Amino acid sequence: MDRAVNVFGEALETCSENPKAGFFRDGCCNTSDEDLGSHTVCVRLTREFLEFSRSRGNDLSTPRPEFGFPGLQPGDCWCLCAARWVEAHENEMAPRVFLKRTHRRALEIVSLDLLRQFAADLN
Repeated sequence: MDRAVNVFGEALETCSENPKAGFFRDGCCNTSDEDLGSHTVCVRLTREFLEFSRSRGNDLSTPRPEFGFPGLQPGDCWCLCAARWVEAHENEMAPRVFLKRTHRRALEIVSLDLLRQFAADLN
């Protein structure tokens, strides 16, 4: 697992404990080379984004008990694939981002300046 550092170089904060977020389902947007999707951007989900994601073939709303996946609802926080967030942004569907909970490796795919425009945790 990569060092748990956010986009500011500080300790990565927890994204969501309920539901358990992250590639490792540890509540954080931790990542490693095995995380091919780069599940590194902590967001607050919206109905519009969930519908957009479903339309792109990734249904995050439907529970999948066989995988221990409860299904997500608007308002839940989740570690999103950085490329999916960029795709949502390009289609005007990007959810708000928690920068202190977003792993620094997200910056390999999306700029900090763009993420800041959607920051939910900055004054």
